[in-house]
Amino acid sequence: MTGACLSLEGRESDQRTGMATRVVIGEDDVLFREGVARLLLDAGVDVVAQAGDAEDLLRKGLAHRPDVVITDINMPPGRAEDGLNAAIQIRAQRPETGLLILSQYYDEDYTMQLIGDGADGVGYLLKERVGDIETFLDAVGSVAAGRCAVDPEIVSRMLGRRRTASPVDELSPRELEVLSAMAEGKSNRGVAESLIVSQAAV
Repeated sequence: MTGACLSLEGRESDQRTGMATRVVIGEDDVLFREGVARLLLDAGVDVVAQAGDAEDLLRKGLAHRPDVVITDINMPPGRAEDGLNAAIQIRAQRPETGLLILSQYYDEDYTMQLIGDGADGVGYLLKERVGDIETFLDAVGSVAAGRCAVDPEIVSRMLGRRRTASPVDELSPRELEVLSAMAEGKSNRGVAESLIVSQAAV
């Protein structure tokens, strides 16, 4: 896992360019989707399109060329992993597109598929984290800036389930310290202050 995956503080890309982050939302629950859209719009994020199924998400994700695609893992038509698969297809055709995946529960396979290789511009949050507005917006900003955002609870579970041949076991002691700080919900700034390193190093 690279340092790029150890960030939950963001929106630096907006500060650099002066332009609003462009987002496409994929979610079949209309109320949840509209709630996320309203939250993002209120924060100055440009929600360029919304999709209620994976096929529509794929079309709109390619047509609107967003900075970030935010999607549920499971979506119609087949549910299962249709939302995740659509996001991965968008990323394959437009590698610069950030992916922020939302899920109702933690799945280790999904986590390692998304961040196990230290991929840049990806994030994995539990849906309940959307209620923590600052953390959610930081995650969107981090992904838009090409970094990686991981839900603190997911990080905590990853640390708690270390086992033989687990990718977590390959981390250096210093990287484990950073991961532990993330598990406490600390942002880049908080991690840097607690470990006495620069935010860039985090």
